Amino acid sequence: MIPPAFILVRPQMGENIGASARAMLNFGLERMRIVAPRDGWPNSAAVALASGAGRVLDQAGLFGSVQDAIADCDFVFATTARGRELTKPIYTPEAAMEHARGLVAAGKRVGVLFGPERAGLENEDVVLANAIVTVPVNPEFASLNLAQCVLLLGYEWRRQTQPAEAVVMEMARTEMASGIEVEKLGDHFEERLEAAGFFFPEAKIPGMKASLRNMWSRLGLTKAEVQTFHGMLRQIAYKLRSQGDE
Repeated sequence: MIPPAFILVRPQMGENIGASARAMLNFGLERMRIVAPRDGWPNSAAVALASGAGRVLDQAGLFGSVQDAIADCDFVFATTARGRELTKPIYTPEAAMEHARGLVAAGKRVGVLFGPERAGLENEDVVLANAIVTVPVNPEFASLNLAQCVLLLGYEWRRQTQPAEAVVMEMARTEMASGIEVEKLGDHFEERLEAAGFFFPEAKIPGMKASLRNMWSRLGLTKAEVQTFHGMLRQIAYKLRSQGDE
């Protein structure tokens, strides 16, 4: 599989090229192409901002025109926030990278065009693309920084090719408590609460105990947390005994 080429069209600031390289490498993309950069190439400001992603800049292809940069591409996306008088499919970043994944899996080469900072891609650039990618941003302030746009598309590419669990419980050098450990904790609490006269009136006791048991099972306690609760209860009981209250 050949990942998409991210093509920076007439970028104006070396800093944005470097930040774009860093954003690409964050998500495993290294195929950068640069079309007619305003300040020439190579660019020391780009190297400074790449911050560890220098190899993306070292491998970047330099082109004189968009046509040359996309000559080997089978499918090209153009990123733009502006309305166009052009008939083309318009993708969200998520849908675009999902389609790109399918194309790449089929052996196709994909390119993504990113416009210059001042005003984005021109119509003559967009007409060369097969589809448009538009980020659903605030219509009152739709302009995205070049590196920000690269970051968004890079993230969606990574998400399509390297799926991650939406929620992960990070275990800090411990493991989840077993059912019997949670049950014993419930026994300990009931014992202490009964001694304190918590369960009252008689008719409500079964329901109160069931609610507590449900709470313990729902919390998803770790072994360390169960031990902490036991320790708290033992310390409270000890303190009360030492004060002659139990």
